[in-house]
Amino acid sequence: MVISLQAKIKLDIVTALRSKEELQLSVLRMLAAALQNREIEKHAKISGAVLDEEEVVATVRSEAKKRRDAIEGFKKGGRKELAEKEAAELKILEAYLPQELSEEEIEKIVQDVLGQLGELTQKDFGRVMKEVMGRVKGQASGERVSEAVKKFLRG
Repeated sequence: MVISLQAKIKLDIVTALRSKEELQLSVLRMLAAALQNREIEKHAKISGAVLDEEEVVATVRSEAKKRRDAIEGFKKGGRKELAEKEAAELKILEAYLPQELSEEEIEKIVQDVLGQLGELTQKDFGRVMKEVMGRVKGQASGERVSEAVKKFLRG
């Protein structure tokens, strides 16, 4: 039986609660709250809406990005202990993300999109990004995809 990522997170909260894993419990509760907030936002737009897997992954990816940004900020501020705490939280969140695509795989997708869309210039960046992001389906960050698209639109 395959369970959804959101259901797995809820089950892992119970497991962390029982095994008294404070950090894991804290991170998973925060993630569950972020997912619930996303559902509330979506429900306001579409009555009875629930999150699909892509939206759940996007939320996890967003929370992971917050941790990466915080780590960078704490390191710049000389707050090593806070950076380490954020890094531990990031590691927990990354366990819920799908396997990342390699640079070569991203570049191949970008080349396929560029081949299908035809003659493009820098002005078509947004159009190319939208198409590529639809194909990578949460398996690469927008930052990594953007780098690959820029590389090929320049060349």
